[in-house]
Amino acid sequence: MLSGPKITQTIKVAIAAATASMLMAGAAKADESAFLKTLAGNWSGKGTVKVRTNAPTMKVTCRFKSDANASSLALNGRCTSLVVFSRVISANLKASGDSYTGSYVGAGTGTAGLGGKRAGNAISLAIKWAKEVNGDRRAQMTIEKTGASGMRLTTIDTDPATGRSVVTSRIELRRS
Repeated sequence: MLSGPKITQTIKVAIAAATASMLMAGAAKADESAFLKTLAGNWSGKGTVKVRTNAPTMKVTCRFKSDANASSLALNGRCTSLVVFSRVISANLKASGDSYTGSYVGAGTGTAGLGGKRAGNAISLAIKWAKEVNGDRRAQMTIEKTGASGMRLTTIDTDPATGRSVVTSRIELRRS
């Protein structure tokens, strides 16, 4: 059996390093929890939606309820445009550190997969549609906290005819 001051010092250093690592991991999760909780509540607002990249832009009015806890966000609501457009929209995300995975319903093609990261006040997500939308199955979504009581939801897709990025929805919400 090994003993002595050198072994004792090595054990103390290893314990200190393990403790510091656990504390830092806890602090990272606490930071994400605090951010997610700022998105909880009832939200309403207005914005624009394009059903496809080449479709006309429609003005919409939206209402959402957002539930959040230390590691997840559930955003459920509806957007309407007069009698032309009414769609249920939901996003369910799970956080692991600053990485997010989950699902999205709102494009009318079935449940899409989401995956991405948070940087600052925005969660940037890659969307993988259930079926082709605008010529492929990829798009981008951003859920962004704006100010003390605002949230912006944005989706961007690629126009298959031009290859350019097109904002297909931008909804500005306020806590209600």
